[in-house]
Amino acid sequence: MASFGAPAFRLYLLRHARAAWAEPGKTDFDRTLDDDGFAEAEIIAEEAADQGYKPDLVISSTAVRCRQTTEPFRRTVSEELSIEYVDPLYSGTTDIYAELAFAARQETSIMIVGHNPMIEEFFHRLVGKEIAETAAPFGYPTAGLAILDFDKRPTEDDYTGACLAGFMMPRPAH
Repeated sequence: MASFGAPAFRLYLLRHARAAWAEPGKTDFDRTLDDDGFAEAEIIAEEAADQGYKPDLVISSTAVRCRQTTEPFRRTVSEELSIEYVDPLYSGTTDIYAELAFAARQETSIMIVGHNPMIEEFFHRLVGKEIAETAAPFGYPTAGLAILDFDKRPTEDDYTGACLAGFMMPRPAH
């Protein structure tokens, strides 16, 4: 990608922050963030905002841990940040992730908040194995945020040309 200035389209891929194990009688869907996860979610939202990364729309899995990871972005980006919670991100394929990320809409900056292994597989599909493994050599970390820029508006059928503009992981506050 050789263009300068604002990309035609920006996609943020955020894996939910660290979650606790499911409590007895609770489902995987209901898992909450643990103390480290709450800190990761706050830190990554603050660091993203500090870098000027501000999606127009957040599309998040309805799972509790994704909702809890998403909420700090409302505080750091804008109280009016549009957030859509959608069930298909919980157990959907990379095709579902692409369909949601690249649907025809007016927003040109979308954040997807989802789960592994789909976030990692989608990331690999978008930037290729070599770039993905260089950015995240130990796998896609909890609260990892990839920033992908496109020279042209991608569609769910054609989303080639992604350029990795950044990859962030929350740094512990000391």
